Amino acid sequence: MISKTARRNKIKSRIRGKISGTAARPRMSVFRSNKGIYVQLIDDLAGATLCAASSKGLEGGTKTEVAAKVGEEIAKKAQEKGIETVVFDRNGYLFHGRVKSLADAARKGGLKF
Repeated sequence: MISKTARRNKIKSRIRGKISGTAARPRMSVFRSNKGIYVQLIDDLAGATLCAASSKGLEGGTKTEVAAKVGEEIAKKAQEKGIETVVFDRNGYLFHGRVKSLADAARKGGLKF
């Protein structure tokens, strides 16, 4: 029996083999913990984080609603830096719940992926 983290790492490495971020089209990487959700836009060629947002300091609502607020926040920060398109990296998590909520809010905020 394979553990949950080992399964996620296997999926994660398979995804990361196919996608990569550039300065023009950065990788939007999502990390989800039990308490919060974090997202950052990464330029893999330079090895640099262009901007980031997290649920730290955000209160009110369910975890899914907080994830949507984080999605809106990262979209706003990306627009300020002149980033319009990104490559979405769900980081081995299934695309539903908090991850989907964050992605939908980022799309609504103006990011294309």
